[in-house]
Amino acid sequence: MSQVKQNDTVRVHYTGKLKDGQIFDSSLEREPLEFTLGQGQLIPGFENGVIDMKVNEKKTIEIPSNEAYGDVQEELFMEVPKSQLPQEIEPKVGMGLVSKNPDGSERQLRVAEVKDEAIVVDANHPLAGKDLIFELELVEIK
Repeated sequence: MSQVKQNDTVRVHYTGKLKDGQIFDSSLEREPLEFTLGQGQLIPGFENGVIDMKVNEKKTIEIPSNEAYGDVQEELFMEVPKSQLPQEIEPKVGMGLVSKNPDGSERQLRVAEVKDEAIVVDANHPLAGKDLIFELELVEIK
């Protein structure tokens, strides 16, 4: 029976959890995730965890933050005057915002703090600084 190796295209069902058991993502209610190893489509720890798996094999992997979304970067926290926000927005901690970059691309932000005249936004990935646990099931090697 073949095993997953670099450059294989695979289909995987997964459930992603934090150390406290909170589920942040799962493919169980939809199609399995399909990707080709070695193309950098996924976090390194996930790709490495699939290597050598066989079809129908299940396993649980732990991915430290440095092999997932990295550490929280303090330079990605920015203070924004409330006057720059649309008037209809009432900012709350944890709220997601989208900022348009000069090139037209969008950047996902999260409100980290609300002050009297400004808010502090966090441009880190929501899972930055967190160790992740994935329950994997290899469905297919193409």
